[in-house]
Formats: sequence, C-alpha cells, structure tokens
Amino acid sequence: MKIEIWADLICPWCGLGLHRLERALAAFAHRDQVEIVHHSFQLDPDASETPQPVSDLLKKKYGLDDAAFHASTGKLEALAAADHLTPYHVADNVVGNTSLAHELLALAADRRLSEPGWKRLYRAYFGEQRPIFDVESLVELGSEIGLDPVETREALTDRRYRDRVVADGEAAQALGSTGVPFVVIDRRVVVAGAQSIDVFREALEHAWREQPQSVTA
Repeated sequence: MKIEIWADLICPWCGLGLHRLERALAAFAHRDQVEIVHHSFQLDPDASETPQPVSDLLKKKYGLDDAAFHASTGKLEALAAADHLTPYHVADNVVGNTSLAHELLALAADRRLSEPGWKRLYRAYFGEQRPIFDVESLVELGSEIGLDPVETREALTDRRYRDRVVADGEAAQALGSTGVPFVVIDRRVVVAGAQSIDVFREALEHAWREQPQSVTA
C-alpha cells in the first residue's frame, strides 16, 4: 500500500498531520507493507527569502489583532501537546521561502533519506526553532541525516531540484488538493487536512480492505 503525503515544511498543520498519521500507522497491522512517499507543496512559492516573524505574516494576511493571533496559534500548539508533539513552536517562530528546504528533501529522496529528512526538518523548525531557509543551515541539517555536505551545497546552489519541487505541487493540484497536508492512499483514498488519529486509522483500514485481491493475496 502506497501513502503519498503533500506538505509544506512551515505549515504547522502539516507537522501535526504527519505526527498523527505516524501514530495511526504504528497501530496498523500491515505497517510493514506500507510505502510512504513525501511530496513538496509550497503554500507560497513567492514568499520572501528573508524570514519574518509568524505574527507579522498572519496578522497582516488575515487581519488579526494580538488576541486573535494568540488564540489561533495557542489552540494549535495545545492540539500538538495533546497528541504528545512537544515542543511545537508556532506563535514565536519565523517564516520564509521554503524552496531550498524542499530542494534539500528532493536530494534526500534520491539518496533514500526522504523520511528521515522530512522528520529532521520538521523537528528542526517546530521543535528547535532552527533556520531552514538558507543554504548553510540546510547543508548542516542535511549532514545530520547522512547527506554529503559538498553535494548538498552544490545541489542547493545550482538549483537542480527546483523543477521537481514545482512538479510536486502541480501533481497535488491535479489530484484536487486546495491545501496541505494532503494524503492520498493508493491514489484512491484521500485524507485532506490534519485529521485525527482515528480518521487516519479508518482511512488506512478502508484502503487496505479495498485493495484489489491480486495485491493482498
């Protein structure tokens, strides 16, 4: 069974959604027969390359005052804590253009390091508040999952994976995605948004039952 996940690295719902999916998979009887494929989806490909506080972006984009901003981000952080995802910094974080980070993950995928790569960058960003927007920071993070620093710097400098990142986003849109996280199981069962662990569990069971007999035999 193949699970495809489209996400953006600075999307707090994406980090929470992946965590919930992983918890659902941990209890899934057929976990050893599941292949996970991560795909990039940039919520704002034209975002500034200069990081800015999350508070500045959200207040301006949605017209929030201080109280509304803290209520919204506080609720999300509380949901993460309830699912044992801590620390999970949302309100006091920064945002920026994620193109280079996604290109790093494309390189990681080519080196069979996709899953540890996504987990490391989520933890670095939301858990440790480390920068993920510049070449040097990403080279360091890449080395922590086993990527060669020289190759990583070259790939991020010559932008050899830029087109793949764009194509990933286009593929999600072709499947009907209007946002992320966007999870597709065997290209038949769709779970949109950071649904509960139970919803992910039910989707896994449903997809498994609906597999063609030749696949499950």
